[in-house]
Amino acid sequence: MHLFRRPDYQSDATQFINQLKAEKPDLQARQRQGRELLWDKAVDRQAWEGYKAARVAQKPYVYQTGDTK
Repeated sequence: MHLFRRPDYQSDATQFINQLKAEKPDLQARQRQGRELLWDKAVDRQAWEGYKAARVAQKPYVYQTGDTK
């Protein structure tokens, strides 16, 4: 051991997360399930290209309702 070694520092946030993981060991699995539910989806590339091709160009000023003459 080094003569001037200080004890390992852990922030309050790190201590909280470690305590939470110890209390709820299934937490990471539940987080992965939530991520799969919302984010990890298969992308239909052909449909996506169709959506991009069907896009209508936006007018320069969207709040203008008609001629202002």
